[in-house]
Amino acid sequence: MKKGLFITFEGLDGAGKSTQIQKVKEIFEQKGFEVVLTREPGGTDISEKIRKIILDNDNDEMSFVTEALLYAASRAQHVQQKIKPALEDGKVVVCDRYVHSSIAYQGYGRQLGAEKVMEINSHAIDDIMPDISFFILLPSDKALERLKNSNRELDRLEVEEIDFFLRIENGYNCIAEEYDNIIKIDASKSVNEIAHIIYDKIFVEIEKWKNSKG
Repeated sequence: MKKGLFITFEGLDGAGKSTQIQKVKEIFEQKGFEVVLTREPGGTDISEKIRKIILDNDNDEMSFVTEALLYAASRAQHVQQKIKPALEDGKVVVCDRYVHSSIAYQGYGRQLGAEKVMEINSHAIDDIMPDISFFILLPSDKALERLKNSNRELDRLEVEEIDFFLRIENGYNCIAEEYDNIIKIDASKSVNEIAHIIYDKIFVEIEKWKNSKG
C-alpha cells in the first residue's frame, strides 16, 4: 500500500503546467516533505528513450495503436522504477502528465476510445492513480498559438491539425467529469490566481494525507 502522495498535472502544451508544478514542489519542500518531480512520457532512462521515439518527427508512419502502446510501455517502466518506489517511501510525487494524457490524446485525439486506451494502460499503472490531478485547460486555438510562438521545433504530436487538439480538449473535459479528484482550472487566469486555487486544494489534500497516516 502506498504511503506517499501522488499529484499530477494535465493540459495541452502551453497551458502553464510547468510553472505551477515548480510552485507545488516549493510548497511541499517548505513544509518539510521530500518531493520527486517527474514527467511523462519519460522519468527514467528507458522511458526517456521511448519518449524520443514517440515524439520524433521522422516517425510519421507510426500507427495510433503503436503510439498508445509506446506511451503505456514508457509509463510501465516509470511506475515500477520511479513512481511506485517513491510513494512506498512516503514521498510526494508530482508528475507532469500521467494516464489521463493517454486517454485524452490517444483515446479522444486519435479516436481509439477511452476504454481501449485505459485497457492498454491497466497493467502499466499497476493500480496507481493520482490522489489529486490538476487539469489546467487552455482552448485549443490558444494552445496552438503559444506553441507556434515558442521558438522551438515542434514534435510529432504538436504539428497535428487543430481538429486533433479540439478532440483532446473535449477529452480532458469528459475525463474531468468522471473523477472527483480532478480539479479543472481555467488557464486564462493569472499565474498567481491559478497558484492560489492549487494551493487551497493542496492544503486540503495534505490534511487528508496526514490523517490517513494516523
